[in-house]
Amino acid sequence: MAGGSVPTMTRWNEIERETGDFMARVRTIFDQHKHKTIATLRKDGSPRISGIEVSFSHGEMWFGGMYRSVKCLDLIRDSRFALHSASVDPPTDDPGAWPGDAKVAGHAVQVTDPEEISAALGAGAPPGPLHLFRADLREVVLTRVGQPADHLVVEAWHPDRGLTTIQRR
Repeated sequence: MAGGSVPTMTRWNEIERETGDFMARVRTIFDQHKHKTIATLRKDGSPRISGIEVSFSHGEMWFGGMYRSVKCLDLIRDSRFALHSASVDPPTDDPGAWPGDAKVAGHAVQVTDPEEISAALGAGAPPGPLHLFRADLREVVLTRVGQPADHLVVEAWHPDRGLTTIQRR
């Protein structure tokens, strides 16, 4: 890194403290549907899109997969990821009622300590070996229809800029 600085890990609850209700609204979008989409990088650098589930506990966003699944092997090799909530179409009769969609990006930090895995997953831990990651967030974006419903509102958090909002027509 330039200047010898080492980035610190940015956890979900740290952004919550900084941004007020923004992260609660993002989490609401993520919690509306069980399945999300994650982008990882293959060995050759090309993108891979996979389905994934996420959970929130202990101030962290967690995700993972079956032992030796290709998406998890991608993350072990190159920790960069982008994760998108389920995306549904806005209601045609009331676009402003659309809750929006949410995206996060950053680095996946693998958790291998069995006690930490158990604490993170609790009773929801599947049997057998698995891969578990906590999200080191570098970008959080919430896109929704504005009021009146003639524009999009894009709220984005980045560690170097904080929370910003733009409107697009």
